[in-house]
Amino acid sequence: MSRLSLLNSPLLLGFDHVERVLDRVSKSSTDGYPPYNIEQIGEDRLRISLAVAGFSTDELAVQIEDNQLVVRGKQREDPARVFLHRGIAARQFQRSFVLADGIEITGAHLDNGLLHVDLRRPPVESRVRTIRIDGTKAAGGNAVDAAVGVARRS
Repeated sequence: MSRLSLLNSPLLLGFDHVERVLDRVSKSSTDGYPPYNIEQIGEDRLRISLAVAGFSTDELAVQIEDNQLVVRGKQREDPARVFLHRGIAARQFQRSFVLADGIEITGAHLDNGLLHVDLRRPPVESRVRTIRIDGTKAAGGNAVDAAVGVARRS
């Protein structure tokens, strides 16, 4: 089966990494556990809050793997505990979030059963570059060598 790509236009150069990110997101788990919120807490700051009731800080891991924020949780079973009814599942999880280039993780903390991961989105800087084109005629022919140099404007 052939896959239709939205980014296969010849005018969109260098966006193949975006397509790979979209593939990664679509293949990620559709499991809704643990539930989470994403909120904007400042002009350039975000917070991801995951509901991780019953997990302690040593049973949670927050890592960045190839522009992905990965949160994992694994509770330890206590064989001494005897449950008459077990309605609260003690299951492991992994939740991934794809991060845009430049997003920084500024911290994580556990508060009242919620794991908060704070992120900072740096402001986008406008860059203007001027490309110098050198053209010289080759001896004995009509061929033109075009050497391209790059000059930056502050």
